[in-house]
Amino acid sequence: MREEAGSLSALAGHIARAARMTVLTGAGVSAASGIPTFRGVGGLWRQYRAEDLATPDAFRRDPRLVWEWYESRRAIVAGAQPNDAHRVLADWSRQRRCTVITQNVDDLHLRAGTARLIRLHGSLWELRCTSRPGPSGPDGCAEPWRDERVPLDLPPQCPRCHALARPGVVWFGEALGEREMAAAAEATRCDLFIAIGTSALVYPAAGLLQEARRAGAITAEINAEATPASASVDIALTGAAEQLLPQLNLLLAR
Repeated sequence: MREEAGSLSALAGHIARAARMTVLTGAGVSAASGIPTFRGVGGLWRQYRAEDLATPDAFRRDPRLVWEWYESRRAIVAGAQPNDAHRVLADWSRQRRCTVITQNVDDLHLRAGTARLIRLHGSLWELRCTSRPGPSGPDGCAEPWRDERVPLDLPPQCPRCHALARPGVVWFGEALGEREMAAAAEATRCDLFIAIGTSALVYPAAGLLQEARRAGAITAEINAEATPASASVDIALTGAAEQLLPQLNLLLAR
């Protein structure tokens, strides 16, 4: 049953009562930190669609071009700071039984101190070896490594076997990690599921909201504008996450 759409107090009440809460975040949470979506980095990259660069085929064709695009994104993120939305969610992850699932790859949730973060799409700051590990392959190259240098030497190499390295993110046409999806599916068994800064329409992330609803969770959305998912959740709040989340925290403190 849909409750008072747009009511901060209604959502605050559900947060206060939830024994277990899950939050799914998207690009809208990082917008106030100055992080554009990967389709809007600007400059040279406006002549490319994300689907033309964030794919295994694009990397095989021109790894340096793909890495130059990712380096432009890493440079933007390196100069950004977590905003109030990241900080509130970090507090909830530590002080309430709250799991944060993010579609973002900027790691601003981690920098804000979020505990038990599930990163569905990986991280800009992790790299992976492109060699295929096996009986004759390099031992341990399947594990990603973290490198926060900006700029990197392009294209970077695996420090273990010196094969070409790729960004540690999930590209178009690739499946999400089994471990991350299992953790996210487990997190849908909650009392309250909130989608923040995302339309929650792209699968498999969209399925998480639906699965939580089927499991009996109250569902809510916080987004800068209404989305096609707004009509299907119990509570829909329209506004910036970095403004509404601190307001919710004030209501919870009363």
